[in-house]
Amino acid sequence: MKLSLAEPTYLKESVSIISELVNEARFKITKDAIELVAMDPANVAMVIFKLLSSSFTEYNVKEDVEIAINLSNLKQILRRAGSNDTLSLELSENNKLKVQLRGDSIRTFNLPIIELEEKEQKVPELKFPVTIKTSTKILNDAIADVDIVAESVTFEAEPKKFVISAEGDLSQANIDIKDGGDTKISMDGSSKVRSKYSIEYLKKMIGASKLTDSVNIQFNKDYPLKLEYTTVDKVMLSFILAPRVEND
Repeated sequence: MKLSLAEPTYLKESVSIISELVNEARFKITKDAIELVAMDPANVAMVIFKLLSSSFTEYNVKEDVEIAINLSNLKQILRRAGSNDTLSLELSENNKLKVQLRGDSIRTFNLPIIELEEKEQKVPELKFPVTIKTSTKILNDAIADVDIVAESVTFEAEPKKFVISAEGDLSQANIDIKDGGDTKISMDGSSKVRSKYSIEYLKKMIGASKLTDSVNIQFNKDYPLKLEYTTVDKVMLSFILAPRVEND
């Protein structure tokens, strides 16, 4: 197996975001992509990552390979990659992941491959009555706004409007996002859909805005939220977040 990336940003940023939620993870390297599906230790959030072979300048994978890596260690190495560096990944004979950065100099790192006890994660089949496509800036600003007043946020959708709101002991925040422009709201039916989620987790997930300018938001009443960030033919990073069901 030998993989080379002329633009290390997609892998670098993705690993940095994933490592906020997951400490150790198993990468599956197939003929088409590097893939990862992992749960955070509290079983509240799932992360699904796919870096397509079309983002690589060299992609030589003879058979599917699975490698488990400590993501903090990988993140620290990838941080050293400059925007003009070529990044290559190889499996060395002594069962380590060889990461090489080529720029003005050639820097080589060897990362141990670890044993992961946990079983392979399966992406759940979820059905959503609402899909909102909007700009990452609109979502990021809204999460920054509600973060001032509370620890959880309510997402509410109706056919022409998406409302992000939060309520603290004394303060309230309400962000109305209308259908049109950068925001497209698609709904099955006309009844309102609302659900509540953790702001702490959302703050980590919206870091994926570094990969693309738009985000798909899907949710249902007291049901998981799905955020998906995609750059066509390059990378897909999505998150599933459990709802906060409270006795209001």
